[in-house]
Amino acid sequence: MIKKAIAVMTSGGDSPGMNAAARAVVRTALYEGVEVYGINNGYQGMVDDDIVPLTSRSVSDLIQRGGTFLGTARCMEFKTPEGRKKGFDNLMKHGIEGLVIIGGDGSLTGGSLLSKETGMPIVGLPGTIDNDVWGMDYTIGCDTAANTIVDAINKLRDTASAHRRIMLVEVMGRNSGWLAMMAGIAGGAEYVLVPEVKYDLDEMCHELKAMYDAGKRYSIIVVAEGAGSAVGLGQVVEEKTGIDTRVSVLGHIQRGGSPTVEDRMKASMLGEKAALAIISGATNVVFGFNEGKVVSVNLFDAVNNQKTLDPELVRLARVLA
Repeated sequence: MIKKAIAVMTSGGDSPGMNAAARAVVRTALYEGVEVYGINNGYQGMVDDDIVPLTSRSVSDLIQRGGTFLGTARCMEFKTPEGRKKGFDNLMKHGIEGLVIIGGDGSLTGGSLLSKETGMPIVGLPGTIDNDVWGMDYTIGCDTAANTIVDAINKLRDTASAHRRIMLVEVMGRNSGWLAMMAGIAGGAEYVLVPEVKYDLDEMCHELKAMYDAGKRYSIIVVAEGAGSAVGLGQVVEEKTGIDTRVSVLGHIQRGGSPTVEDRMKASMLGEKAALAIISGATNVVFGFNEGKVVSVNLFDAVNNQKTLDPELVRLARVLA
């Protein structure tokens, strides 16, 4: 059945391109003659009934902005069946017949529970810089975040070379090493440490010492946060090699910034697909990109399967180090 009113929300950690995706959802729905509501501050806004109608002007001057104009927040209440029922009742109050959720694994899991318990039609879009949603090789924001890290590596290389230092760069990725691996390869790092691959710290230090003894001026080591604390690792590296070592923890700078062309375009394309799907009656599906093409993945498969790091990236990092 064709929907008369839908809602869009962003949830979880913000990622560049979320605004572009939400903008596309809103304008596509309005083009199709469907009312659109925005849920402010994620699931917290759903529980609090912070739900407002959106117009085309509501999403103007947004495509170039990082973050999310709808906001995002943690909501412990929504993790309970009672909280989800409260959120559903608020959606019903506004006549909302379908929901587009832009977020990562945790956000999509919340959507799957809402769908199971209430029957609310859900379409998901993968909004996370970690690129860790199963069934696709791209998530909204991952390209911008990887470029932000590479830019930082380029700058850190200059000062590392000037002082003949080892530089450890800690990036986001508690369970997924995609960001670290892509940025490490693209940034020319000597080592990339990720949670999916075991590493020998003693062997790495031995190799670093040998390279410096042979005249090497600097080394860059990219560390995903899930592979260990760069601060602690840096102390060990300096102790074992005797080489001046510095650590840079990039933190939340990776989440911000104007989205790249790739993130703007792909987020816009996915937003249109999501809006058309939810309006036409689709539910429990996540749209993403795989090998350059838009793909649809079952929502429950997406949240119940773990994406693995491409072993070809691991091999390439070792070959090019």
